[in-house]
Amino acid sequence: MLKFHRHSGIYTLETQTVLPLSIEEVWLFFSDPQNLQAITPPYMGFEITSAHSNKAYTGQIISYRVGILPKIKTNWVTEITHVNEPYFFVDEQRFGPYSMWHHEHHFARCKEGVCMTDKVSFKIPLGILGHLAYTLFIKAKLTEIFSYRTNKLKQLFT
Repeated sequence: MLKFHRHSGIYTLETQTVLPLSIEEVWLFFSDPQNLQAITPPYMGFEITSAHSNKAYTGQIISYRVGILPKIKTNWVTEITHVNEPYFFVDEQRFGPYSMWHHEHHFARCKEGVCMTDKVSFKIPLGILGHLAYTLFIKAKLTEIFSYRTNKLKQLFT
């Protein structure tokens, strides 16, 4: 499941994946920033550039280099702003390609293991040009990235 909607100039993407693991196992994987590279498409050249803990904590700053377009890499800095182990954490962009990026990671026990929900609210810079870029390629790129992530998680854990 992957859906988008727009409200007040902000876009929201929601996706849900069920993993046949315990909530503790899911938390250990997702709260370690190093694992983000494993679930990001290789062509993006994702690389953590800051020192980091292997466990997310409130106030943690993580910097990355990531390819947003072919042969164009950008720096991206996020802060972990909320943590409620093992149920959710939130990362927010401090510097990067978006005007705003607020990514909620929710984990809930379910019959099949853990139901993981991602909710990403973001704003694209450049007004009408940003909206045009969203329509022409950003929505498709985010769909591709989160679909890759879902498929990779299923490959790793099923």
